[in-house]
Order: sequence, then structure tokens, then C-alpha cells
Amino acid sequence: MSGTRAAGSVSVGDPMTAVPRSGLAKVCWLLLWVCLGLLLFLQAYDGLVRAMPWYVILGLRMLPLMMFVPAMLKDSMTSFIWLCFVCLMYFIVAVERIFAEPGNPVAILSLVAVVGLFLSAMLYVRKRGPQLRAGAMTQS
Repeated sequence: MSGTRAAGSVSVGDPMTAVPRSGLAKVCWLLLWVCLGLLLFLQAYDGLVRAMPWYVILGLRMLPLMMFVPAMLKDSMTSFIWLCFVCLMYFIVAVERIFAEPGNPVAILSLVAVVGLFLSAMLYVRKRGPQLRAGAMTQS
């Protein structure tokens, strides 16, 4: 069954039927990856500065964000929605850090990265969903 597909079995997240990103969805897609990369870098940097063990940095600080990457690459809208929920946890931690250490640039950058990631993921779902639905309708 390699290469055969039943009629009407178009999957929205299937890379073989990918619909090109356009407009604001493309901008949000790029901003999302920039913010995600910045947040992952800041989590690793902050963990190393605080002399945390590598398994704590990787398992507790980075894994909750990295586990969405494979589904995000497949353009799964539910993964972006769940990423927004996980961002709320990082937002709470960043706000607490800013109140505890007001002049810490890592805390400020973390908050900016989390807010950017949340907004870009939310807007991406808002703009990309209709594009994928329209592409699925034309392929049916």
C-alpha cells in the first residue's frame, strides 16, 4: 500500500498533502521557531548558571517544550494548542523570577520569549487552520 490513499482520507497534518504557508501564518511560523529556540537556549543557560544537573535541565526545563517539536513539524494544530498551555507554566515561572530578581536579563528575556511563543503559536493556529481546511477541501 505504498503511495495509495483512499478517497477522502486527507490528513491535515500529513506532510505529503502540505498546504504552503502564506501571509501572517508564515510570519507566525518563523517567529514561533525563533521564540522556541530562544526559550530553550535560556532554559539551558539558566540551568547551567545555577549549576543544575544535566538531567534536570533536559528533563524538567527543556523536555516539556521539545516534546511538541515532532508534531509541530507535521503541522498538527492540536500540538500548537497544547504548546500554548505549556507556555503558561513557563510564563508563571518567568513572572516569579522577575519579581524575585528584578534586574536579571535572563528572566526578562525568558518572559519575552514565552509571551512571543504563546502569541505566535496562538496566531499561527488562528491563521493556519483555515488554510489547511481549504487545502483539504480542494484535495478531496
